[in-house]
Amino acid sequence: MFILVLTLLAVDRLFPPDLSRLGDLSVTVTDSRDAPLRAFTNAAGAWRFPATPDDVAPLFTDLLLAYEDRRFHDHPGVDPLAVLRAVGQNLAAGRVVSGASTLTMQVARLLEPRPRTLAAKLVEAARAAQLEWRYSKREILGMYLTLAPYGGNVEGIRAASLTLFGKGPAELSAAEAALLVALPQSPTRLRPDRAAEQARAARDKVLDRAAEAGVLTPRAVAEAKAEPVPDRRLPLPVLAAHLADALRGRQPGRTTLPTTLDGRLQAAVEDLARRTLPDLHERAGLAVLVVENSRRTVLAYLGSPDYFDERREGRVDMVRAVRSPGSALKPFIYGLGFDDGLIHPATLVADVSTRFGDYAPRNFDRGFTGELTIRDALQRSLNVPAVLVLDKVGPVRFADALRRAGARLVMPAGAVTPGLPVALGGASISLWDMAALYTALARDGQAAPLRVERGAAEAAPVPLLAAASARQVLDILEGAPPPPGAVQAQEVRRSAPVALKTGTSYGFRDAWAFGVTGRFTVGVWVGRPDGTPSPDRFGRNTAAPLLLRVFDLLPEEPAPGPRVAEAPPDLLRRVAAGAPEAVERPRLVFPTEAMVVEAGAASGTPEPLTLLASGGRRPLSWMVDGRRIAVSPVRRDAVWRPEGPGFARITVIDADGRSDSATVEVR
Repeated sequence: MFILVLTLLAVDRLFPPDLSRLGDLSVTVTDSRDAPLRAFTNAAGAWRFPATPDDVAPLFTDLLLAYEDRRFHDHPGVDPLAVLRAVGQNLAAGRVVSGASTLTMQVARLLEPRPRTLAAKLVEAARAAQLEWRYSKREILGMYLTLAPYGGNVEGIRAASLTLFGKGPAELSAAEAALLVALPQSPTRLRPDRAAEQARAARDKVLDRAAEAGVLTPRAVAEAKAEPVPDRRLPLPVLAAHLADALRGRQPGRTTLPTTLDGRLQAAVEDLARRTLPDLHERAGLAVLVVENSRRTVLAYLGSPDYFDERREGRVDMVRAVRSPGSALKPFIYGLGFDDGLIHPATLVADVSTRFGDYAPRNFDRGFTGELTIRDALQRSLNVPAVLVLDKVGPVRFADALRRAGARLVMPAGAVTPGLPVALGGASISLWDMAALYTALARDGQAAPLRVERGAAEAAPVPLLAAASARQVLDILEGAPPPPGAVQAQEVRRSAPVALKTGTSYGFRDAWAFGVTGRFTVGVWVGRPDGTPSPDRFGRNTAAPLLLRVFDLLPEEPAPGPRVAEAPPDLLRRVAAGAPEAVERPRLVFPTEAMVVEAGAASGTPEPLTLLASGGRRPLSWMVDGRRIAVSPVRRDAVWRPEGPGFARITVIDADGRSDSATVEVR
């Protein structure tokens, strides 16, 4: 006996069961509720997902054992009673009318398929005993649930449940469970989408056997038989296709890739994107990101409206593509200006024709507004004020602040360092990084990478803006006008306002919109993936309406509490409040030192320019090249018409004799 045991042990070690088929599984990307977003066939081209007894409805297991192997928990892999029964029935009939395969023997056959011969049966019996020796009954049952054939390239209970009923095996009804018990007996002959009546008969046979075993009552059996069998196979979901591709590529060998996405929201966003396509150019695409602010988790990730649309280059992931953001970076320029004490929302700024060396920015409508507040300049997305502030903040410092916050700016070819055009889209960035920057506004200026892989550790945040500056930026953007013809979502169904900012790149190549509330940040890009211009398609009329419709898909949220910003410096507070004369010395706001001013002087009839100052005790006196041109008893501006092109020395003097000067070039 001892020698026999040693021999069996040696054979077991020399010829272990081949579990390679069990390891060849489909890769599944799942949402935050473990529902599948996208699945990939395995190396053999089959849909095969891992399953355990805990993954299926208990009723399915009861029906399976009642029909296939009543003594599963008692036999050692081969059921002697079943063998005797089958031999007797087959001898009496003179042909094979009954089998004696246990579930364990079926698992052995599924692991190592062989022709159906007597020799193969003996090998299966030996392998079954070996499996019972090595594994628990639950593990063997899990192998069956993973490998059982259901016709075509569908294998295992999870793939069958999804393709036939569109739900997981834990949610099966009695009729559905009975059908899935029957199908592996003859998966090709009994496919319900091809042979509905044969499938129904096989299902009803399982139900009758369940009634005999006391698993189901006669009434439950009658109700289950009344249910129709499915007449078609359902496609497996293909949601967040670009993200699924990326995760699968980054984590080879893993069969389940859990994400933070909300599957229902993802499906709704993808449906909204498809319904938006008729309004766009036939080759245009779009991308959407939805982020939950508190943990920076991505709830929806849409890289294109149709992954399989070659005409729209659907396989290009526009969430990660690097494109020009147009004006969408302006809020962070102003935010750094608030940080530095250079400006306050009520600070006056001049929107006039201005040249910065060889760079002369113009507004979207090609006109200029004149004097206005920083708040108005950002809400109206005016270009010259943004460049003026960036000139004070410093484009290198601005780009470095974005880099430290985790956002990558890609400079144009040949550019060594960032320049002032960065304010208006003169560098490129991805929707992913832009969404992370806007999420920082909702987190009091603290930036950190977005998270899309469930279980990934949260990175330590880094300061992008001071809390007061971030709140000021949000407060300003909440007052931005809605896009033409659109109604802000909060005016209809929510009390929480949306802080809205749009952007349009040069030549109408990229249309952007970003929205921030207390709970969510949404980013939208619309354009052609090949970079071809889309005339008259810009952020406010294309991306912003779509963004507001995305917000309509999100849960309602209460209005935020009052944002208490830190008090600005004395000068700015007085300017903001319209207080009496400031005691600070006068300062030229426009023009400033070494500025090039466009006034059309070369034509011989220069346009008048508005000179602006802050501080100083009024009245203010204005001088050009030592000649007084105006005295302002109340106002802090004056009008000057240059005599012609050239250099001029402009000076403002207050009532206490304090002054500020700047030498400028007039063109």
